[in-house]
Amino acid sequence: MTDRIGPPLDQIAISDLRFRCIVGVQEEERYEKQDIVAQILLFADLRRAGRSDAIEDTVDYKALKKQILAAAERSQFRLIEALAQSIADICLSHDRVKRAAVTIEKPGALRFARTVSVRIVRDRRDRDA
Repeated sequence: MTDRIGPPLDQIAISDLRFRCIVGVQEEERYEKQDIVAQILLFADLRRAGRSDAIEDTVDYKALKKQILAAAERSQFRLIEALAQSIADICLSHDRVKRAAVTIEKPGALRFARTVSVRIVRDRRDRDA
């Protein structure tokens, strides 16, 4: 079976999305929400939206942001990798999103470091597998 090569994908970036949630392995990290910063890059074919100028033909990033914040703020993950996967899954639940790159930053997680981050890239095929 071979992959069909389609048109190149366009990108929508959501930069520095800030929220608070429970995330961490240590006992003291399990009681209070911590600051998290997310970088989200969505890959989609936006040609139709460019021609039509209609929200129905693109990714409604405002609605997506609301979904991500609602899910993240009520979550309780031990690993930022799991938080990133959860956000990628939300992104890929939108039909037009074919791939999502999610970077999760946990400021202050390490002494002498501004932040610790993990970046994952997930494809719609990963979600359907």
